[in-house]
Amino acid sequence: MSFQTIGVIGAGAWGTALAINAQRAGRDVVLWAREDDVVEAINTTQKNPKYLPDADVVGIHATSDMAEISNCDAVMAVTPAQFMRGSLELLAKTAKPGVSVMLCSKGFETKSLKMMTDVLEESIPGAIASVLSGPSFAIDVALGLPTAVTLASSNQEEGERWMSAIGRPEFRPYYSDDILGAEAGGAVKNVLAIACGIVEGKGLGRSAHAALISRGFAELTRLGVAMGGNAETLKGLCGLGDLVLTCSSAQSRNMSFGFALGQGQTVAEVLGSRTAVTEGVATAPAIAQLAKNLNVEMPICETVAEIVAERITLSQGIEALLKRPFKAED
Repeated sequence: MSFQTIGVIGAGAWGTALAINAQRAGRDVVLWAREDDVVEAINTTQKNPKYLPDADVVGIHATSDMAEISNCDAVMAVTPAQFMRGSLELLAKTAKPGVSVMLCSKGFETKSLKMMTDVLEESIPGAIASVLSGPSFAIDVALGLPTAVTLASSNQEEGERWMSAIGRPEFRPYYSDDILGAEAGGAVKNVLAIACGIVEGKGLGRSAHAALISRGFAELTRLGVAMGGNAETLKGLCGLGDLVLTCSSAQSRNMSFGFALGQGQTVAEVLGSRTAVTEGVATAPAIAQLAKNLNVEMPICETVAEIVAERITLSQGIEALLKRPFKAED
């Protein structure tokens, strides 16, 4: 039996887009936001001018009361990775036993190096976890443009319930039982997108851009497998697909962040000009440390971590990568 009422935690661009899609799929949707002005705007104007101004938010009830989310059949958690634990702990106060939670944010918790499924397990013991990942821009989903994603769950019946609840001809979820692979792919690609943005901002050419995506995918795969994911999963939508999209469009917050760095702006200047979170900035140091812990070679991601921490300059990072020893591709 499919979920009929869906609570969405997080009214940023992605959370709003997923709420719009779920409503179009025939679900009754409650959208939670921390900011009262966002809640009021959605409920009175059917718009989210702060985070997704170009989309209509029709037939969706917004709230700042987490208890309203707990009353829903299932929950989509879409707050940024570094704020996910706080949101889930708030939900835990009123959550139903065995609540179904789909994790829709991409990243690792910086302090603990844990994935969002680990954060969910610690915050709401007994919750049933699923993961949504793949090549998907919020505005494309909100406007009903064709999109395909990975919907990962260790329980196929649970996955099918979610697919039935949010799947539409224009929003195509593909089931996978590889939660670890889906999470790893979604997190690492944000860091690699920063690197691709730097390449574009510095004018290093399309050849360098293509090489970085290819070698970045090798890093993404190595880490995902070391964490217990399946290499075949990472060749799909949640790995290669998401990487190609995020590394190839200025719509990507992570790529545009890297582009601005390549154009000469500082980390503080770029982040200070944004309302939305750039996940790759917080994820980069976590991935660098995780790679070290697992003895996985990830020179591109490690270089990005050093750059965003401003321990090295862009020129130093690029030079270090180009001077690495020649080796076999595999």
